[in-house]
Amino acid sequence: MITVDSLSKKYGGRTVVDNISFTARAGRVTGFLGPNGAGKSTSMRMMVGLTRPNSGNATISGRRFADLPNPGLEVGVMLDASAQHAGRTGREVLTLAQQMIGLPTRRVEEALDLVSLTETDANRRVGGYSLGMRQRLGIAVALIGRPSVLILDEPANGLDPAGIRWMRDLLRDYADDGGTVLLSSHLLHEIEVIADDIVMIGGGRIVSQGSLAELLRAAGSIVRAQDPDALERALSGSGFVTTRSEDGSLRSDADPTTVGLVARESYLALIELRTAEGGLEDVFLQLTSDTEREGRAA
Repeated sequence: MITVDSLSKKYGGRTVVDNISFTARAGRVTGFLGPNGAGKSTSMRMMVGLTRPNSGNATISGRRFADLPNPGLEVGVMLDASAQHAGRTGREVLTLAQQMIGLPTRRVEEALDLVSLTETDANRRVGGYSLGMRQRLGIAVALIGRPSVLILDEPANGLDPAGIRWMRDLLRDYADDGGTVLLSSHLLHEIEVIADDIVMIGGGRIVSQGSLAELLRAAGSIVRAQDPDALERALSGSGFVTTRSEDGSLRSDADPTTVGLVARESYLALIELRTAEGGLEDVFLQLTSDTEREGRAA
């Protein structure tokens, strides 16, 4: 389990992480989402002791990363797959990790097999690897100690569709076996497929957190009525935001049960009422629009 408690980081007069708190639980995949510059990478670096927070703390299974006697046996970390030494072979990179953690030599071959790097791949220098191969090697390093916690920043970056499917299955199986996965990614569809919980950050602050199912339910409703103008007035009068689509339907930020109650109290007949199906991407854009560079420019 990962526990983040009131974590903050400033660089000069600029606050990049602002008092964030959340828990990534065992047996679940937690998606850590946010626009570029939102504070995700800085937060993850603070979790593993690479950046010192100004206040707050982060613990792995109840202890700070720096206090773990042999961190590689408890938490696997991949923050930058391109950070491996370009002059070493993949096997050498894994052998160094195996020796530092104090593992038997067989773990090198097991880790290579786990991430589908062949004998030829293992004996090539990392400088000749594709980005996807570097990602696989980085995941192998993170998993070599069979840790109970994984912290991964953009692990699908550079993977082809088959590689993304492989990574998704690998992390899902890992969580289903009781592991904790904290996963940062810009591939929102993949997060929607694999994640159990979502922590969304914008401008250094958490803008939403909870289960994926709860977050998608909060996306609102699609509704059609015999008198859409009257329904729009009723919903607006109750404090809900509605927008009219070209097909005549209304989209409301109220959940379907609330929309139905408002319609009943106003004696309005509904033709259709359902949960909005915009998915995680729409929810993400709605919640982070104030902090997106593109949104600010617009």
